[in-house]
Amino acid sequence: MNHYEAKQADRKARLEARAVQAEAQAATTYDRAKQMGEAIPFGQPILVGHHSEGRDRNYRQRIHSTYGKAFDLQKKADHYVQKAAAVGDGGVSSDDPDAISKLMRQVEQLTENQERMKKSNQVIRKYKGDAEGQRRALLELGYSEESAQKLIAPDYAGRAGFPSFTLTNNNANIRRIGQRIKQLQADQERAPVSIQGTGYAYAEDVEENRVMFMFEGKPDKSTREILKRHGFRWSPTRGAWVRQLNNAAIWQAKAVMQILNGSTDN
Repeated sequence: MNHYEAKQADRKARLEARAVQAEAQAATTYDRAKQMGEAIPFGQPILVGHHSEGRDRNYRQRIHSTYGKAFDLQKKADHYVQKAAAVGDGGVSSDDPDAISKLMRQVEQLTENQERMKKSNQVIRKYKGDAEGQRRALLELGYSEESAQKLIAPDYAGRAGFPSFTLTNNNANIRRIGQRIKQLQADQERAPVSIQGTGYAYAEDVEENRVMFMFEGKPDKSTREILKRHGFRWSPTRGAWVRQLNNAAIWQAKAVMQILNGSTDN
């Protein structure tokens, strides 16, 4: 497990812990609301005009509000469960130090799939009209009996095998991931950049994969708005305003520096 994967595992564990905590709070709050409700005899109406009417209405409203809090806490727990389940499901992150090798494995797998689909369509065309010949040829390619039968079954238009759009889309994915690999390789070859401005420091940290602005203390509101407007977000762990390192981030950083330098010159 590399550093990025360890961070992801820690994040997942934190979210799961929050889910458990919210679940426990929801159960406790629900039980409290239930106990409050049991204090009112079943079917007991509000005695309109009685001196207890106001107190009774307020008490029933507190019961209703407590149930509401319990349901909100349960929703919060469900939210954390979903977020924890989604950790690591967003594909290969550029922050992962093993991103290039993982993407190369994806390309390798997609390329193998592409060749297999092409060979499958070739044998299906070769034995056109001979379902048994198609079946045997697909079994020789490594298909299971069930998969072979599904593949030779004609669609609504009488076509068998893999449709052309499946091969086209797969090829597009191969090209897209290949371009991303080239970009990541180029990013890794970047030289670190460090600029000391007036009232700020700017850095392009290749190892962290971040473009960063650092200030002595908290920047004023207008500066924070400038940073946010250009896609930078505060990172407490780094003590800096950051964006993921790429060409777009560098372009936006230059725009921020022009504004900051202009404001300090005035």
